[in-house]
Amino acid sequence: MVCTLARPAGEPFLGGKDPPLVKNFTSSARPTLSNVFPTVMANFFPRWTNVLPFKIAICALSLAGGVVAAFTYYATPKTLVVGYQPAQPIPFSHRIHVEQVGLDCRYCHSFVDVAGHSNVPTSNTCWNCHQHVQKDSPKLQPLRDRMNEKHPDYGKPIEWVRIHKTPDYVYFNHAAHVNRGISCQSCHGRVDQMEVVYQDQNLSMGWCLECHREPEKHLRPLEEVYNLAYDPEKFLAENSIEGVKTTEDLGKKLKEQWQVKPPVSCAACHH
Repeated sequence: MVCTLARPAGEPFLGGKDPPLVKNFTSSARPTLSNVFPTVMANFFPRWTNVLPFKIAICALSLAGGVVAAFTYYATPKTLVVGYQPAQPIPFSHRIHVEQVGLDCRYCHSFVDVAGHSNVPTSNTCWNCHQHVQKDSPKLQPLRDRMNEKHPDYGKPIEWVRIHKTPDYVYFNHAAHVNRGISCQSCHGRVDQMEVVYQDQNLSMGWCLECHREPEKHLRPLEEVYNLAYDPEKFLAENSIEGVKTTEDLGKKLKEQWQVKPPVSCAACHH
């Protein structure tokens, strides 16, 4: 094998000596890089860089996992809507109207037991009482404006801020629930004790399914549906019911009596 080494004219080879222009490899040894190029390029990267791609991959996966975990917890109804308590145009106190005055839920929310959607009271409903009670209170000025024929806001509805809202693709029927022993308290909490109403439950799909799978835990006698201070143990102590000894027995009996069989399929709410 013959190898010809070329160099620019006038430049000596490395080492200061000119090797023969033709080098004959006739021995049994095979040619190597050290035979042809005496100087080998050094390694520019330290040895620890060999595992650098694996470290980067581990950090990226850990970061992605943290983002997913944070989103799973914080971007849920439990953390986004529970406790939501907006200011209202009139500081209406449910505690005063329910505990002190003794108003029934249906006086203001008159559609709740006859329609799929509940309603907020009209200005006329509020005016029935407040044209006589606290009629000079500055808190009720928006109400007086809407009942004053000379005011620009006359006849306009009070713009209450909505608190409880299910997505548009979810159908919820209020009448179907309250007429089969599900109280307002189950979804809205102890509203009778709230100075300013806030969202008490998350109203998520999982939360709804828990009740649909075990409705007996939430059922109560129809006459107690609007009693937000209802105590099942106290009710059983005052009312003797055949075959019922515990609150669990009461729920099961009511479930059987009314043939309560809540659906758990998608079509129950998404239709």
